[in-house]
Amino acid sequence: MTITITEIELSLVRLDLIHEFETSSHRKSHLDHIVVRATASDGTVGWGECASPSDPYYCSESTESCWYVLGEHLAPMLLGRPWEHPDDAAALTTRLSGNHFARAGLDMACWDLYGQARGETLATLVGGTAERISAGVSLGIEPTVDALLDQVARHVGDGYRRIKLKCRPGWDLEPVRAVRAAFPGIALQVDANTGYRADSAEHLAALTALDDQGLLMIEQPFAEDDLLGHAGLAARLDTPVCLDESITSPAVLATALHLGAADIVNIKVSRLGGIGPSVAVHDVCREAGIPVWCGGMHEFGIGRAANLAVASLPGFTLPSDVSGSDKYYRQDIVTPPIRATEGLVPVPDARPGLGVHVDESLIRANRLRHAVLKEG
Repeated sequence: MTITITEIELSLVRLDLIHEFETSSHRKSHLDHIVVRATASDGTVGWGECASPSDPYYCSESTESCWYVLGEHLAPMLLGRPWEHPDDAAALTTRLSGNHFARAGLDMACWDLYGQARGETLATLVGGTAERISAGVSLGIEPTVDALLDQVARHVGDGYRRIKLKCRPGWDLEPVRAVRAAFPGIALQVDANTGYRADSAEHLAALTALDDQGLLMIEQPFAEDDLLGHAGLAARLDTPVCLDESITSPAVLATALHLGAADIVNIKVSRLGGIGPSVAVHDVCREAGIPVWCGGMHEFGIGRAANLAVASLPGFTLPSDVSGSDKYYRQDIVTPPIRATEGLVPVPDARPGLGVHVDESLIRANRLRHAVLKEG
């Protein structure tokens, strides 16, 4: 079975967040993501989402860089060139270095087309076994501890089974202690988004002070390239150290595991460049006995559906960040909406491929920019 993409349509779509979200680097009130619509020669349409950050804080990519790379490089490399499997489509773009978020948006669309051609969901195609995914929520830095406790109480009341708190130097032990005191039985973890330094005695002391709070993990405390710093911290703490930004490929994962830098790995489809690399990282971790969980980038429904399909693989043993989209957006761009019930999110299966229907009228209503690229 051969698939040839003859048209790629890019839409920059903005959705307002229900609640502003702050990390160690910045605060945001809306998300701008690039929606990819790929049309095959038989008229079938596949959908993808480039969930890159708007600005280069989390990684070196941004919405603007992804728009350029998709339009000027990735799409021209793929248009009009036949392929049989999404991994073959990815191989057509290997001349381009990096740009994982841009790649992931187009890769999802290829997997969606492939699933429709085979009449199978993405979860089935990658070997997923779970029908529902245990979901946690990721909560940003709030103006006060009381405001944070209000947010935690709301989401615990909604049935979410794990709470992740964003932290940074100066906003770490106090909020964690407050949440732990108010909700002693909740599964709790923190995410520093590279906000600490391994050569700072003050930062190390703050991270060490978290070690007696019964945390599931401390996620990405140091810079993404500081694998040695993470290895040293992992040896020092009883709390598991989880890597996120650091894990950009199976090769980097192998180095991190060799150094002892990761007790747990966060798998993000966008950060790794697509479905194939995400499955590969899952397989390596499962073989090595390293627990994994599925992180998120506040994806709209398209990217969220891809995350859920990957999270249905058997190695995902910890609650994901793929909560219901209604936690973030009043109206998503897919039907049926992705929602959590008592902390569980069903893996989409409404149709082959990604398993969700995309409402193109909502894309047009929220679109900031638009481009159509054709074969030839």
